[in-house]
Amino acid sequence: MIIGREKEIKTLESCLISEKSELIVTYGRRRIGKTFLIREVYKNKFTFEMTGLYKGDTKDQLINFKQQLDKSTRLFKIEKAPKNWNEAFIQLEKYLNKLQGKEKKILFIDEFPWIASPRSKFLMWFEHFWNTYCTKRNDIVLIICGSAASYMVKNILQNKGGLHNRTTQKIKLEAFTLFETKIFLASKKIQLENYDILQLYMAIGGIPHYLDKIRKGESVAQNIDRLCFEQHGELIHEFYEVFSSLFEDSKTHIEVIKTLANHPKGLTKKQLLEKCNLHHSGYTSKVFNDLIESGFISQFYSFHKIEREATLRLTDEYCLFYMKYIQKHKNQGKGTWQQLSNKHSYKVWSGYTFENICLKHILPIKKALGIENVYTNHSSWSDTKHQIDLVIERDDNRINLCELKFYNAAFTIDSNYLHELRSKISHFKEQTKTKKGVYLTMITSYGIKTNAQSLSIVENSLTVESLFYN
Repeated sequence: MIIGREKEIKTLESCLISEKSELIVTYGRRRIGKTFLIREVYKNKFTFEMTGLYKGDTKDQLINFKQQLDKSTRLFKIEKAPKNWNEAFIQLEKYLNKLQGKEKKILFIDEFPWIASPRSKFLMWFEHFWNTYCTKRNDIVLIICGSAASYMVKNILQNKGGLHNRTTQKIKLEAFTLFETKIFLASKKIQLENYDILQLYMAIGGIPHYLDKIRKGESVAQNIDRLCFEQHGELIHEFYEVFSSLFEDSKTHIEVIKTLANHPKGLTKKQLLEKCNLHHSGYTSKVFNDLIESGFISQFYSFHKIEREATLRLTDEYCLFYMKYIQKHKNQGKGTWQQLSNKHSYKVWSGYTFENICLKHILPIKKALGIENVYTNHSSWSDTKHQIDLVIERDDNRINLCELKFYNAAFTIDSNYLHELRSKISHFKEQTKTKKGVYLTMITSYGIKTNAQSLSIVENSLTVESLFYN
């Protein structure tokens, strides 16, 4: 059963009835469910399927190719593995030429970047196969898939050679939203309140592979303890495994992650380079792009500021949780998370994490505000005294300044906070010189307590429930 992914499913299904051959590029971070999606939609009815070997050399990959081809056809049973990728694709063409019928022939190459090492010439012969063979037919669906998202973008989608503008469909698979997470858990007969799902999401995010490890009958704290803090917990070593499998030399990537974990409000690229003792170069630009395309970090823009002033922020929930808690407390056993989540440091950390999750759920927030059909830009804003994490500028001449507060009860606006809010709004209007109407929106766990202060300043009050809108 596939949860969510409606748009991606339609894309894949449409390729089966199109009147041309299709080259589908699918990418997204490890554990996101790319292979599962493709196999479920196409029901494993592949004409040919191959998965690249992790750290395999060209000879290993060619042997693997031959073994997978032998599973599909008996044409080459007595032949040796091809000596190079030219021979390999010639064999694949011979096999396809023997097939009868007008239905689409589905070819699936998984973990494409693991095969396409620079010296292998795999990419060159793959380009040749697509351009000189597949495009002359109308019955080929060729799916290539990779977890190294930046490789897929640079070498396939932005290819300046033989694959330039050859991709017919692009699928970037993202983590589940809170709504999709709730549906996924329900499909496993796990019923949790939205607040509990949010707490779980703060620790492991919307990664299907992680969510699949949640057990029915256990509380959120028990699940987190078992996965992250008990001996042999399945997510204890996941951090380094993910990065080592995605990037050949992951030391710099990890250093960037660690640095951003210590600066929850984010850093500009210049600040980040200084903190990591790095210099601006093609390599560091590649590292940043790797982490952005793979969904570990995100770029955020300040209100009406230029792109080069954007901040980079660590937004992968598992990485944030690992850096803050798992690496320091792994193997501590049952009850660890119950103790840690009662400390004051958790309140601070959960506040920042809640902000990140809200920034990822702009569409549900717009829906809750009734402006899903209004064109908007979202950004942040700050001056020397104030910080506003979410500014929603609307085409209907309004601006929502959003205050994001994670709290275990209804939030109270007292006289001191009221003064701070009025100061924020006043300074925002004064410094931005906007002529649009500026209104305060509170996004909190359980809403705000109705009192004279809240009634005098809050235009909209949203709760956790709003983040679960589909």
